[in-house]
Amino acid sequence: MVSSRSSSRCFLPVPLKPSAAVICAGDDERLCALGGRQGCVSLHDLATSAFANGTFGSYVVTTPLYENDSIREAACMAHARRKIYELHAVRPNAITEEALHRIGELYRIEAEIRGKPPDERRQVRQAQAVPRLEALRQWYESVLPTLSAKSDTTRAIQYSLNRWPALAYYCEDGLAEIDNLIAERALRGVAIGRRNYLFAGADSGGERAAAMYSLIGTARLNGINPEAYLAYVLERIADHPVNRIDELLPWNVAQQLPDTAKIEPIR
Repeated sequence: MVSSRSSSRCFLPVPLKPSAAVICAGDDERLCALGGRQGCVSLHDLATSAFANGTFGSYVVTTPLYENDSIREAACMAHARRKIYELHAVRPNAITEEALHRIGELYRIEAEIRGKPPDERRQVRQAQAVPRLEALRQWYESVLPTLSAKSDTTRAIQYSLNRWPALAYYCEDGLAEIDNLIAERALRGVAIGRRNYLFAGADSGGERAAAMYSLIGTARLNGINPEAYLAYVLERIADHPVNRIDELLPWNVAQQLPDTAKIEPIR
């Protein structure tokens, strides 16, 4: 992802494993939006990891979400990188340049294993990314004493160090991503039009809208044109057995759709 993504983007009409985007509507602080996870998950069944950076889309992800350890926090490396990049764009110096170079090495590793099975991703990360992450952490700690405690560079470095276990979590889980850009892209349509959702009419209307956006986001994650997918489902759902509704999920109908319905998955 970030700059390294464009040089090695792979086109997979259907991902190696199904991916799902889950968007929830409501004012419950425990709600969060998830994207890019392998398989179809629900908030009740979720027991792995959740991305958080204070504000996630239009949802606030709060500390209690992680209190019982059933959900592991996976912080976003892109946000940590952005703190450094914004300083470098205004006042480039040796420290910001070195930090961006080291983070870039982590993204180059991700570019090589994108689309690979989870076990292989974890193995490569353990062998290649973990040593670089540890070197980056030690370098950050060695640089801090040379900087003013109130400098912008210090704050950018502390942003990463304060979240280090969560930033490094992706190396422990082959299903996790290095950042949450996939989920943010899945939510972009919701963010662009969210003023309209003040007029959903009722909580049930918001829940139906969230269900539709979940289907649309899931179709895009699985390399399917959402319009073609919804047209396929609407033509068949009236006569489809309710106890086999999972057969109409995006990854199950992908092979029945024409090639013109295939798009590049969100990555």
